[in-house]
Amino acid sequence: MMHGRAERRAAETAPRAQIQSKRRHEEPRPRGNSLITKFGLLVIAFVALPVVVYQEFEQAYQEKQRLLLESVREQGRLMASNLRPLLLRDDSTPFVELPERLPELATDEMGVRVLLSPKDETGVESFYFVASAPMMAPAALERERALLVDSGILDQLVESCSGDLALAVRHQSSDGQEEMLTSITPVTTETGCWAIIGTHVKDGFLGTSIGQPYWQTWEVRLAIVTYALLTVLVMGMFFTIWRNINSFGNQARMIRTGRAAPGSFARTNRVPELEMVAEEFDRMTHSLVDSADSMRRAAEDNAHAFKTPIAIMRQSLEPLRRIVPEEHTRGRRAIDLIEQAIDRLDHLVSSARQLEENAAELLDPPREPINLSRLVERMMNSYEDSFAAQGVGFFGTLQPNVVVRGGEDLLETVVENILDNALGLCHQGDEVSIELTALASEAIVTVRDSGPGVPPGQLDHIFERYVSFRPTPARRISPVPEGSSHAGIGLWIVRRNLEAIGGRVFAQNNPERGLTITMRIPKA
Repeated sequence: MMHGRAERRAAETAPRAQIQSKRRHEEPRPRGNSLITKFGLLVIAFVALPVVVYQEFEQAYQEKQRLLLESVREQGRLMASNLRPLLLRDDSTPFVELPERLPELATDEMGVRVLLSPKDETGVESFYFVASAPMMAPAALERERALLVDSGILDQLVESCSGDLALAVRHQSSDGQEEMLTSITPVTTETGCWAIIGTHVKDGFLGTSIGQPYWQTWEVRLAIVTYALLTVLVMGMFFTIWRNINSFGNQARMIRTGRAAPGSFARTNRVPELEMVAEEFDRMTHSLVDSADSMRRAAEDNAHAFKTPIAIMRQSLEPLRRIVPEEHTRGRRAIDLIEQAIDRLDHLVSSARQLEENAAELLDPPREPINLSRLVERMMNSYEDSFAAQGVGFFGTLQPNVVVRGGEDLLETVVENILDNALGLCHQGDEVSIELTALASEAIVTVRDSGPGVPPGQLDHIFERYVSFRPTPARRISPVPEGSSHAGIGLWIVRRNLEAIGGRVFAQNNPERGLTITMRIPKA
């Protein structure tokens, strides 16, 4: 009883795992849980946030600039009001007293320049410096006048000589100090158009912010550097996690395909926080390998335990057959039924062992280079007598030295079940052919028979468990009936074995008669 339960659990493990795997693939995964999706949203946030914040702060910066320029323009008005009585005199007094008055108005942080465009002259070239405080060399004054001309500032005074101008124009003074022209206040007199220019030194006018684009201010540059470092840090963290997860996937694939030893996740991990996950993956991998070994040993032990009493019962039938006379119909019938039951039991034990070994192969499928050409040729030679005894033609076309990655026992089981299936369907005079070709990354094994074929509606079911298309009393595909000699797991094992090593199998009816089964196996 205990062995029977163990067999049922082992036999049902693989299909249950397959169904659960299919369900996981079929269920739609929420896009919001994707690390790539979250990374994309983070990138959008990192791009949108500084744009929005920059616009808001730039507006505040421009308002600050406006208030500052308004204040310096007011200072310019005060200087103009102070100098207006002197400038309104139509004699030479302004030219004499201006050099003395301007130092009284100037401070350590604020300077003043006075230009004049004579009444009878026009154009920006008519403006020339009359006085300045602090004193400047003529060459420096000429450079500053050229700056005002080139920048177009004096153009606004040429026509009407009116309207206070709030400026933010930088230039280099004669002593090498950076100055900023902050205001121009025009005064119209009989002499001409006077222009009183207010200047501020760089260090005395709120640092370097005025007169600069907002993105050139030190606050914005510091914020850009900080934000860039933060972006690199966050993106680097996401990339590290993504790379580590991707390395886990590659490592799992290499373990599954036999190119890496179990227990390698912890060695490939580069994120300390994922160390526990990597260690659990290693433990799980070792557990799967140990489970596969345990299932193989249990399959062998159970089969051996059952085969011995079955052999004893089979041998014990021979004396009974000799003892019971031919005319004893009921006795002979009982012996035949016992023999059939023993055959059935023997077949069920073999099937159960095959199921358990198959489940073990799925947990830990072998991934070694196998010369498929030699394997198929060897299997064909072993089946020649069986096909000849049944009167079925059997031939093949094999491309030499086609090497795939898998297990020899696993692939032998695949070819054996396919040939058994074809032999069970065909009758005398039918033909079975096997063809092996190689593509760039796959080996293609094609088995064609001229048997009865499969009803089109059942083609999708022939690789399911406990379904057999060998002739039953009703001569149709059906779940295996009680007492049938066919377990209905041959093609199911074919599909499971191939899927375990990354292969595929599918069937189609021939145009005229028979069935074609095609297997695609990854090359080594």
